[in-house]
Amino acid sequence: MATMADVARSAGVSVATVSHVLNGTRPVLPQTRQAVLDAVDELGYTPNTLARSLVTSRTRSIGLAVSAISNPYFTEILQGVEATALEQGYSLLIADPHDDPEHERKVVQLLHERRVDGLIVAPSSSPRELLSYLHRHKVPTVLLDRVVDDPASGTPRFDQICAESTEPVAGLVTHLAELGHRRIALIAGRRGLSTTAERITGYRHGLAAAGLPHDERLVVHGDSESAGGAEATAALLSLAAPPTALVTANNAMTIGALRALRERGLSVPGDIALCCFDDFLWADLFSPRLTAIAQPSKDLGAQAVRVLLERLAAPDRPSRTVRLPCTLVHRTSCGCPEKGPDS
Repeated sequence: MATMADVARSAGVSVATVSHVLNGTRPVLPQTRQAVLDAVDELGYTPNTLARSLVTSRTRSIGLAVSAISNPYFTEILQGVEATALEQGYSLLIADPHDDPEHERKVVQLLHERRVDGLIVAPSSSPRELLSYLHRHKVPTVLLDRVVDDPASGTPRFDQICAESTEPVAGLVTHLAELGHRRIALIAGRRGLSTTAERITGYRHGLAAAGLPHDERLVVHGDSESAGGAEATAALLSLAAPPTALVTANNAMTIGALRALRERGLSVPGDIALCCFDDFLWADLFSPRLTAIAQPSKDLGAQAVRVLLERLAAPDRPSRTVRLPCTLVHRTSCGCPEKGPDS
């Protein structure tokens, strides 16, 4: 079995240089780094990660706590986290908190007890216990998708990565208003989530920009789930003056809304227009094709890993919030005609 000394001899460098390349503990010239990596591949050298962790107090592992199983959006984020972690020489331990405050603290504690170097967490709507645990144990952490600022200072206590929410939703509302809609409803997500609050704010901004009044009855919470989206749609359709257009605030609620409309024999966009936040793989396969806000899911995951590694390298730097832009994917569910390839 090859040793680090064998790698050093093959690459023509010192054992210390091999260690710096493999552990990322000091900058190394690109050509020297490549020579070491080539020697590692040629000799089939496998670092002893257990021994290294005992020396460095690092396991080169990251804990990820997101609802990846129940939410396709987080599945795409997971792909970005995993690819970037692997690229940087880190392994990944994954737990699903199920968006449940009590369960999320338990799974985060389990990840921490397994000596991960840091955590990436999508906090629930009531993350007080979670944040208290992370702060008390000084766990290097990046909050993902949902921001939680310190209520006392209004600044982030932890690094945070999320997509823009407010302006994209405002854009959907103004687009529907430009198409002639005057009663535009929002199916909002779970109460307590920053994404829910931001998308409601965007909805109101869009109404204001279009000169439309805000009617509280046109904002119904769908709990960020398909069943909730269906129930919210049913409630909106039962109004004396139902909406002529819907904005759904995540992919699961979009599916629920479409199901409820189909059960009532209503067509999109013939009977009611629909725009959604969260693009997803099959959105282009619906008839009509769904006009959607696409979040940079994989980039969010990749950026979360990079920010966490920056935190590990500089533990005392101020926490920051990083927001990534979204993209409007304009299709036909809003009521616009199909665009040709040259449009």
